[in-house]
Amino acid sequence: MARDTLTGSRIRERRLILGMRQAELAREAGISASYLNLIEHNRRRIGGKLLVGIAGVLGVEPSMLSEGAEAALISTLREAAADSGAPVAELDRADEFAGRFPGWAEVLAAGHRRIAALERTVETLSDRLTHDPNLAASVHEVLSTAAAIRSTAAILAETGELEPEWRDRFHRNLNEDSLRLSESSRALVSLLDEDGIGADRRGMPQEEAEAFFLSNGFHFPALEDGSATPEDLVRDATSLTGEAARSLAQAMLEQYRADAMLVPLRSLEREISAGGIDPVALARGFGCGLPAVLRRLASLPEDVLGQEAGLVICDASGTLLFRKPVTGFAMPRFGASCPLWPLYAALVNPNVPVRRNVVQYGRNAEAFDCMATAWMQRQPDFGEDPLYRAVMLILPGAKDAQDPQPVGASCRICPRQGCPARREPSILKEEF
Repeated sequence: MARDTLTGSRIRERRLILGMRQAELAREAGISASYLNLIEHNRRRIGGKLLVGIAGVLGVEPSMLSEGAEAALISTLREAAADSGAPVAELDRADEFAGRFPGWAEVLAAGHRRIAALERTVETLSDRLTHDPNLAASVHEVLSTAAAIRSTAAILAETGELEPEWRDRFHRNLNEDSLRLSESSRALVSLLDEDGIGADRRGMPQEEAEAFFLSNGFHFPALEDGSATPEDLVRDATSLTGEAARSLAQAMLEQYRADAMLVPLRSLEREISAGGIDPVALARGFGCGLPAVLRRLASLPEDVLGQEAGLVICDASGTLLFRKPVTGFAMPRFGASCPLWPLYAALVNPNVPVRRNVVQYGRNAEAFDCMATAWMQRQPDFGEDPLYRAVMLILPGAKDAQDPQPVGASCRICPRQGCPARREPSILKEEF
């Protein structure tokens, strides 16, 4: 049922909330009770002066009765239904539900948003437990100190009389280990509670390099116009604190500059304006490889590309070497990503373009247009095995997607049951 035909249902719902009788509302609005009954059952359309009058009696804006719930609320309800995994027979009546029961609709939508936020938190914490060396070192320090205290206490408890000198030594060890445990526990709590738990948190060289790219919006005008070199940008970047991070960032910037020379920004803008986003056609037009075009499209500002874009690059081991996040598509920090991503289908079919519409489990109902390809890093010599890398461009809003392929983020946080590609059990229960 269309939203503009539910005005009567909203009038009735608002009247019942206020505890007002139908006859009372009809009298205040200057119409008969029978006519109001037809309106409330959506058998008579209403608008203009009568709608304004009834809205005034009910104490709401006319738009609340004529338009009902916001489109975002209805969209969230549809996402919640899609993410439930169960068939919803009344999916086409989400508008009516939001119009008649806006309070309950908002509760359901808020619950869905909170579940999505909790999933993201679990994903981030799981990823940190797997890949964060600082967290691993802190946990190891706490456990080793606790083991030392337990060992010393066991000696004191199980041994009979000790020489005063040895007893004092054990007591001193207990005191020192207790202080060390206190300090390491505080450090662990501080590490877990710090604000940098999100995507911009640093700690590893690759995280530092990606945070540097993120702070620049993954776009570097100075490299586009040749006014600076990668060395200049790395030297001036105070956020790159380690030598390894600077080396990684410079290698990424060198690739950026090479792609910018192959596919100049202004020419790329004109081609997109004329023919839209067609990577294969763009690669043919610029006489370059498809990987360079995919990387260039992901580096464009949103106002140039016309939409948000994400990017991932992996090597032959499947480890993620570079990530540009995109809203709604979960990416693990490094490695351990879903083997069903088109990125890996491209990796086993080098130089063959792969395009899939995908939907991530446990996220939302939005489909993503994923375009991937793999290429040989350099020409191998006789007797050498080739080294391959793969790149995948991720564009949200694949509205014409037909039966999109379901994928996950990583096995540890994917709720999909019976997945043939699962390599480890999920830490999420079905009822989470």
